[in-house]
Amino acid sequence: MADRVRAGIVGTGFMGAVHARAIRRAGGTVARVLGSSPESSRAGAERLDAEASVATVDELMNADDIDVVHICTPNATHAPLVRAAIDAGKSVVCEKPLAVDPAEAEDLVERARAAGVTATVPFVYRFYPTVRTARARVAGGQTGPVRLLHGSYLQDWLAEENDDNWRVDAAAGGPSRAFADIGVHWCDLVEFVTGHRIARLAARTVVAVPERNGRAVTTEDAAVVLFETDRGATGTLTVSQVSPGRKNRLWFSVDAAAESLSFDQENPESLWIGGRDVNQVHLRGATTEFPGVLPAGHPQGYQDCFDAFVADTYAALAGGQPDGLPTFADGLRAARITAAVLESSRTAQWVEVVS
Repeated sequence: MADRVRAGIVGTGFMGAVHARAIRRAGGTVARVLGSSPESSRAGAERLDAEASVATVDELMNADDIDVVHICTPNATHAPLVRAAIDAGKSVVCEKPLAVDPAEAEDLVERARAAGVTATVPFVYRFYPTVRTARARVAGGQTGPVRLLHGSYLQDWLAEENDDNWRVDAAAGGPSRAFADIGVHWCDLVEFVTGHRIARLAARTVVAVPERNGRAVTTEDAAVVLFETDRGATGTLTVSQVSPGRKNRLWFSVDAAAESLSFDQENPESLWIGGRDVNQVHLRGATTEFPGVLPAGHPQGYQDCFDAFVADTYAALAGGQPDGLPTFADGLRAARITAAVLESSRTAQWVEVVS
């Protein structure tokens, strides 16, 4: 591999731009871009400042000078594109969901393992320093045993009847929307922080807007989940894309025996630490254990977390083993939890989550 990682991007929309910025921040090169048509490929290459565009999947995957492929396309296309990349011997960064059902996600995990390629999924909220601080406090025993997990992930971009997006269409986005899109981020983050894994759950999904632009809606706008973990904690989660005023509020509370920890993604520079006698607010600083990618006093945001994720992915390509790097196994985990949520909502029963 050359000193500079050479990346190909499939998908020229918002996420393609996020990936392109992160590739450059990690010292890589945006070498090739593929869109949904030759025209969009050329326009995307210009917009993302790539070296060149390609016209077909085969042309991208068979390019000898591409080390890693970033897949930033609608959900239903992820699995075939990942298979094509792995078959060509490329490492892969695939947007979540890794696949729209667990069986397909499991196949991709096994293919990547057999091929020996680096394969990651951007659960990037893991890369906030305050999240790492919370994880260290749980692992170090300061919190005591975890008893209760609760929180929400709320957005409002689909709150009105005329709001629409390709994700609303199950053919493009898969059978789950709100939970597969953002609920899995919350679950990944809480499992990452606590070391607990959701073992069984009861869920109810909600279609708040049953028709959008003349099309019947079958994917959920919101979900409410009650769950139990493999280590004896109980939890609740509310997920919504129809909560007015909430732009990207990923919030959790880990309530343990000695202290509680609370994180809010819309205010990520601080971690609330609750105690019986005194409450504290831990602020990210230059001298803390996890100082982040920016100097103290310069707020670290979503793109910065994405940059850190891609940098760790590229370190793994070079043989490193970065701590906390989310891989295809985590993408499979998300697919299994999503499937359990849908089954529970459909049957009105508790459902065991496949480990």
